[in-house]
Amino acid sequence: MFTRIPRLTLIDYMIFAAVIAAVAYVGYRVETVLIYTWDWSVIPNYLFRWDEGRGSFVPNLLIKGLATTIRIAIWTMIVASIIGTILGIARTSTRLFPRLVSWAYVEFIRNIPPVPFLFLFYFFIASQIIPLLGIDEAIQSASPETLAVAEFFFGPANLMTNFAAGMISLSMMSAAYIAEIIRAGIQAVPKGQREAGQSIGLSHIQLMRYIVLPQAIARVVPPLAGQFITLIKDSSLVALISIQELSFMAMEIAISEQRFFEVWIVTGGMYFIVCYACALMFAQLERRIGVHRR
Repeated sequence: MFTRIPRLTLIDYMIFAAVIAAVAYVGYRVETVLIYTWDWSVIPNYLFRWDEGRGSFVPNLLIKGLATTIRIAIWTMIVASIIGTILGIARTSTRLFPRLVSWAYVEFIRNIPPVPFLFLFYFFIASQIIPLLGIDEAIQSASPETLAVAEFFFGPANLMTNFAAGMISLSMMSAAYIAEIIRAGIQAVPKGQREAGQSIGLSHIQLMRYIVLPQAIARVVPPLAGQFITLIKDSSLVALISIQELSFMAMEIAISEQRFFEVWIVTGGMYFIVCYACALMFAQLERRIGVHRR
């Protein structure tokens, strides 16, 4: 069935005109008040550059930074979802100790600013945990084919340790918010469903596996989708710990070229395109889940 596209009305055209006028006014004020000369010519070269050896255009700093942002968001979401699911289940446990530990973790993370936590945790992970993972040794002993696959998923080999440290730090922070989403999803399952499972002799693990979690997952998909979109934007925080993602690259380019407005406008547009594409994709997923639930 085709969705009918709504027709634009006079009010819609007036709103579009007002937005365009506002953007033009801001640009005019920047140019006249700040005495700023706009120059967009430097931007395309930082998106793609001509490679003489390959004889074609290849991604440059901004596209490479965007790729790192997407990588770190995906891997962070995977790791944070695993940790958050465990914490969310622990939050609904009948035992006091797992409830207390998960509550303390979630409340600690949610009630401190992200930047201090990210700095402290990053330096702890970078100095204590990353050496134990043996990433540098694995890179040195990897074959060229294995290294190419690893670089596709994790970025340049010489930056993989920084990538891993930043990703783990961001995952530990995001896990607290995902834990609350999982907890809410589990508690949204009707109590009668649990009682029915207990009446046929299911253990707590079987009850969670076969009855509670399948229903909870359908309920937590929309907020998890929103959390992923938020995570794409929050990944800019790792620029503070020298992870070369999109915001870090934009900062370097803006300082070196002295083109602050142009670089950050383009960077904001790149974030918007990725986040809006994810929003459309997740909206379609939610509709499909809604159809199956009915």
